This record gives sequence, C-alpha cells and structure tokens, in this order.
Amino acid sequence: MPPALTPNRSETAFEDFKLPLLRDAAVAEANRCLFCHDAPCIKACPTAIDIPQFIRKIATDNVRGSAKTIFESNILGMSCARVCPVEVLCVGACVYNELEQPPIEIGKLQRYATDRAYEAGWTFFEAGKPTGKRVALIGAGPASLAAAHELRRFGHACTIFEKRATIGGLNAFGVAPYKMRADRAMTEVEWVLSIGGIEVKTGVGVGSGTATGANDVSLESLEREFDAVFVGVGLGADSTLGVPGEQLAGVHGAVAWIEAMKLGAIDTKSIRRAAVIGGGNTAIDVVREVAGLGIPHVEMIYRGTREGMSGYAHEWTAALAEGAHAEWRAVATAIEGDAGRVERVRCVRVDDNKRPIAGSEFVVEADLVLLAIGQSKLGAMLASLGGITVESGRIRTDANGFTGRAKWYAGGDCRNGGKEVVNAAAEGKRAAQAIDAAISPKGRAHV
Repeated sequence: MPPALTPNRSETAFEDFKLPLLRDAAVAEANRCLFCHDAPCIKACPTAIDIPQFIRKIATDNVRGSAKTIFESNILGMSCARVCPVEVLCVGACVYNELEQPPIEIGKLQRYATDRAYEAGWTFFEAGKPTGKRVALIGAGPASLAAAHELRRFGHACTIFEKRATIGGLNAFGVAPYKMRADRAMTEVEWVLSIGGIEVKTGVGVGSGTATGANDVSLESLEREFDAVFVGVGLGADSTLGVPGEQLAGVHGAVAWIEAMKLGAIDTKSIRRAAVIGGGNTAIDVVREVAGLGIPHVEMIYRGTREGMSGYAHEWTAALAEGAHAEWRAVATAIEGDAGRVERVRCVRVDDNKRPIAGSEFVVEADLVLLAIGQSKLGAMLASLGGITVESGRIRTDANGFTGRAKWYAGGDCRNGGKEVVNAAAEGKRAAQAIDAAISPKGRAHV
C-alpha cells in the first residue's frame, strides 16, 4: 500500500477549484444530455468512455452502473474526472457548443459517479485465473497502474518497480492541488491495487547493464526474469535555461517545486514576488499554486504571445482571476541576486522570430524563480537494447505500445512526450491488451 503522507503539506491550503455536484444537481444535469448517436464526446475521450451511457445511468439514479461504465474504459476515471482538460476534450466536443448552449458538465458528472463508487466501496473487477505469466512494469505512475490493473484482470502477475518512495506518479506529486491533492491520488492507488496480485517495489532504480544500487535492477535482468516488460517512466528532471544565475537559492525547476509543495511544507512567508518562466500548462499551474499560497505578486515570463502559448486558455483565464500577471514576448537573459539568493530576472523583448529587440531590456523583481520550460525525456534509458527506437528522448512504438523488441512495451509520457493522465491511462490499457495477446493462449478474455 502507498506510504503515509505527512499531514503538514503545503498543498492542504488549497480547496477544490470545481465543486462537486450533489445528487439533485447531477440528475438534472444528466437529463440535459441529448444521448447522441455516434457521440462526439466519446471520440474526444482518449479512453473512449461511453459518455452518453454513463450519463443516462445517472439520470435514472443507477450510479453504480454509471461508475462501472466509466471504470470499464478508464480505471483511473476518478482522477481523470478532476484533472482532465475537459474543456478541450469531451466537454469541448459536446454538441451543445454548436447550439450556443452550455455544454454538458461531463467532468463533474464523472466525478459524481466515481466518487460515489469510492465512498460506497463498490468494486467491479476481479483478478483473472492465474496464467503463470509475469509482467514487470517500470514506473508507478498512471500508465503503469492502468496497465497493471488490466493485466491482473487477464490473470497475469505484475511487479511494479519505482525509484521513488511515493507511488502514483504525477497524479501524486505533480497535479495542481486545486484539482486533486496527493491524499486523493493515494486513495486511487489503493483502489487500483485492491484487485490484488500487483507487487510494488519502491526505492528501486532500473537501468542498463549491471545495477549499482543495493536495490537496483538492470533492464537485462527484467527481460530474463519476466514474460513482458512495460515502460511507464514518465518524464525526467526540469529543463534549465542555460543563463547565468540559475544556481542561486530561490531558483527551482517548476515540477520539482510542485512536488516539494505537494508532499511537504514550503515556507513562503518571506517571498513577496515570484517569477515563473514558461507558457505551458505546468507554467500556468505553478502560477496559480504560487498565488494560492499567498505570494502577493506572481509574474509569468513567456517568449510567445497569449494566443500562441501552449497552456490552455481557460487555465490562464482562471490565473488572471487569481491575480497573475504576464510579460509576453520576453525571455530571461540572466538571474541575479546578492548573498547567493535570487532577487531579479533580467529580460529582453523578442520579435516574432524570437530574436532579441535592441533596447528592450527590463527587469522583473523576484525572490522566487520557477523554471517551467519542459522536462528531460527518459526514453534513452532503453537505448542499449537493440530493436528499440528512441527519437528525441521518446520511445517509439506501434499503436499498441510495442517497441519492436520482443517483450518490451511502453506508454505514457515516455512514449507521447508529455500529455494528459487520460492519455497515459489509455496507452497503459492498450499495451496491457497487447501484452496479453502476446503471452496468453488465444481466445481467453478477462473477467
């Protein structure tokens, strides 16, 4: 089971940004659904949940049936109800948008059904009859958890290897706490593991050649000892700018800072001004988190425009409502400070081609600087294995996660480069089905 979390985590300062629906509101919203044939919301969902079906069941007060419909497609349906960018997926595809009417609140309805399942202790799946086959899974994030659960339904034994003490991946230590806190992510981990037969080994590094740490294992040993291996390691460390001053105290990678805030306590009392460099979803999340912890002034520095940023527009709108500011078409050229601690970020404006504009230099005062400009890719860890292609740090696979080398499959961020939790869940499940097809007798299905 997951380790206990410390109670004095900074993330506990946050409450749900989107309040849950109560029963009457859920039923009323469900009855608005048009139950479309060939529904566009299903096509927009990476896990292809039968959305009209689960909503219809809420409308008839069959919440247990609704939850089962969701979990049949996505075992991580509880967390996805909270963290999915529904505005650009299922809700964004709702036909009501074309009718200039409010779209169905699919995410909130999914949360209503899945939360009820957790509260009531409903279980829907059992492990299949043991097959004698064993599958290793590297990384204990959403992709591996979804894959392991599906593999157990087929009857295969699973062992997850995780280098951290905390399991759950970004759902535990990376998701913005106003969407889902770490304790809720741990509840999901327990629920997924309750199917039984999934061994989790934490504090274990996995690498090529001879393992060096006391608990480490090599890729070659996993290939020898298991019938298949699934790689779901996610992404690596925060990228750096390569400018002077990044070593100053108070300068952090955004993902590392979010993890420290979610799993521990961060002292923000002395911080008055924060600068976040980047314009993606991680940058916007950390902007909102910094503001939510009471830091008076938060500035996002981004080399592009508001219209061109990769972060979701609806998230930035929420950040603005929470008091965030932005410097557009700007890049940091140096980070400065006295006595070894950051005090300011030197910046310059850039043109459409990201070239510096002469005479446009300016300074952003900051005693906290967070770098949200991407993360390293971990696919290179498989480079020593023949038959596996790694492109720009991403593991190349077919549609089902097969790498081209016998026994080896991959899914999640190490494959797709950094998408949503729902994409990881979908890729983990597809890979599990491909693994089962490869190692099991034909014609057998899971329960």
